[in-house]
Amino acid sequence: MSKHFELMQQLEREREFNQERPSSSTVQSVREPSYGYSPSRWANDEALRLVQQVFLLQAQDPPRIVVFAGIDHGNGCSQICASVAETLAKNARRPVCLVEANFRSPGLPEMFGATNHHGLTDALLKKDLPISAFTKPVDLENLWLLSAGALAADSPNLLASDHLRDRLLELREEFDFVIIDAPPLTRYSDAIALGQRADGLVLVLEADSTRKEAAAVVAANVRSANISILAAVLNKRTFPIPERIYNRI
Repeated sequence: MSKHFELMQQLEREREFNQERPSSSTVQSVREPSYGYSPSRWANDEALRLVQQVFLLQAQDPPRIVVFAGIDHGNGCSQICASVAETLAKNARRPVCLVEANFRSPGLPEMFGATNHHGLTDALLKKDLPISAFTKPVDLENLWLLSAGALAADSPNLLASDHLRDRLLELREEFDFVIIDAPPLTRYSDAIALGQRADGLVLVLEADSTRKEAAAVVAANVRSANISILAAVLNKRTFPIPERIYNRI
């Protein structure tokens, strides 16, 4: 029996042991969004559990700017970002900004029925305008979207600029929480550049697809860049990986 299979089995046992049946009030508190993504891709109760783990149940100084990055393309990172941002906005009842920083394959604006114009790339190039000129409210209280903006071949280079740090400071002042959707870690360095300017990073893995070896290399690279890994999410099995198990990766 492979170590990867044993890890998956232990994860399942952890989920069955720790998961509580949600009450009707909990289920009703998270309404299905009206825009174009399916919450069935990542269950509402699992999004709430991750929001509590990372943001709401921290004893002090909870992270406010968090990068979400998949190990590889197709891990469902954008879907999870959308679910987490919506759940955080509803439960924290404080301003949340969802940032599309995946210039390689932006998908968040389409999920929310928004355009991809006048967004992050424009904010990084047009330094004379405040960040509020580029964020847009979506059809949900306390939630704003900062789309990718006008894209060019060299747009990813903007994520390594000093002006990104300044814009993130503006977002920190403007919003209580900032959720950043980043490109996959095995293909690009964008998520590392973003993570070094954020409070931490959440890894997104895909069940039965992400290899343990690839996850181990990525986790080591993230930590070597002095980025805090706040959580790891096993998508398409939809529950956070307990820390003691994730440490075995």
